[in-house]
Amino acid sequence: MAFGRSSRTGAMHAVSPVEPLTLKILVAGGFGVGKTTLVSAVSEIRPLRTEEQLSEPGRAVDDIAGVEGKSTTTVAMDFGRITLRDDLVLYLFGTPGQDRFWFLWDELATGALGAVVLADTRRLADCFAAVDYFERRELPFVVAVNCFDGADRHPVVTVREALDLDPEVPVLICDARDRESVKDVLVGVVEHAMSLARARRSPTRA
Repeated sequence: MAFGRSSRTGAMHAVSPVEPLTLKILVAGGFGVGKTTLVSAVSEIRPLRTEEQLSEPGRAVDDIAGVEGKSTTTVAMDFGRITLRDDLVLYLFGTPGQDRFWFLWDELATGALGAVVLADTRRLADCFAAVDYFERRELPFVVAVNCFDGADRHPVVTVREALDLDPEVPVLICDARDRESVKDVLVGVVEHAMSLARARRSPTRA
């Protein structure tokens, strides 16, 4: 606890620390796009993971094209935490990527400020469902293109057109393995959500 001095009496008095603002951010995208990697790269606590080994029956219903080397899958969520400033803490919730676990998304999205839709340009169609979901819920989101080794680099405008995004949706380039890169994405989500909130509060001008 910090201490301050009274301007009138000179007496020392306790100053209560400011409670940080806590915000909930979702990390979504297709199967194997790097959601668990992103949360793990930036979390200041040991991330909570709910991963299971891929089974042979599961391979029949999960599309692993392009990620044949993936041996585990998130079956509920990933959870991590990062302090961006002394007064701002983000709680990160990574969503499961497979269709059969989408029933969990509504609960995970409750109370969220915004979301990151992680995209792999080699399998861009895999993030359509996440984009559609957040558009329907009117939840602010950014698209973060995860730069996989060996993947072709595409201009942001090409990605935007391919996903048919609204003009105000930010498209960012990131490396889900790099802490600073992921922090930039998370700052982008917060700034985008705050900007939309201010615009909604402002009276419409004629």
